[in-house]
Amino acid sequence: MNLQKKSLISVHLAVLLFGISGLFAKMINLSGIIITFGRVLFSSIFLFFVLKIRRENIHLECGKKYVEMFVAGIILAVHWTTFMLSIQMSTVAIGTITFSTFPLFVTFLEPYVFHEKLKIPNICSAVIMMVGVFCIVPEFELGNRMTQGILLGMICSFSYAILSLWNRKFASDYSGSIISFYEQGFAAIVLLPSLFIIKPQVTMLDIGGLLLYGIICTAMAHSLFIEGLKYIRVQTAGIISSLESVYGIIAAVLILREIPDKKEIIGGIIILGVVFFTTIKQDTGER
Repeated sequence: MNLQKKSLISVHLAVLLFGISGLFAKMINLSGIIITFGRVLFSSIFLFFVLKIRRENIHLECGKKYVEMFVAGIILAVHWTTFMLSIQMSTVAIGTITFSTFPLFVTFLEPYVFHEKLKIPNICSAVIMMVGVFCIVPEFELGNRMTQGILLGMICSFSYAILSLWNRKFASDYSGSIISFYEQGFAAIVLLPSLFIIKPQVTMLDIGGLLLYGIICTAMAHSLFIEGLKYIRVQTAGIISSLESVYGIIAAVLILREIPDKKEIIGGIIILGVVFFTTIKQDTGER
């Protein structure tokens, strides 16, 4: 097997693990905030030992970088907490589909942050994606749990868009593993007070689930994804990443018996279709 095929398998496996991660919101009987805390805690500890084994220098170049990583950790904490709460409020399908709208926010944020030109095709894609979101909204009533789940999913999506742009700045100076270690470590510090506020009743089964979630579906999945990028194009990885919601929905149907309704399917097809089409255009070099 050549290196490119191995890379493709690594990325597909990573995206599969990312996709099924939403199931933990339903399978672990804890608040989404506590689940996120356990996830980033165990993942950052695992990444610390991985970096030590690799003998990578984990020190940042100056105090400003630590502050920037801390801010990124806050954004990551918001992102993953709202993702968990979105699924707990609604379904895995709604949580993963609304998360997939993050390119909508990137479309408008990236030109502002990096002083790049806002392109008309990207605006059209964003508008179509919003149509997909409106398709899955059951009713415009904040008291509806499904609507609350969608709103939380959109906050999750927006925070991820900000984080992805923030990480674009970090990527030129640090490896993906170091960025993840600091962001997840700081996210754990930010979320630590929730233990004393919520005072959860955590069982050994919960801890086992959090260990699995943090190590397998977070730290190892991220490492596989980064490893896969060595021998395939980033755009190709982006196309594969659009399958994350598909994997999550299929897993939810098989394991949780959560069957998406007609509106969710239509909205999901619109959103994921736009993401997939936009990524293919980037991959073929179209502008």
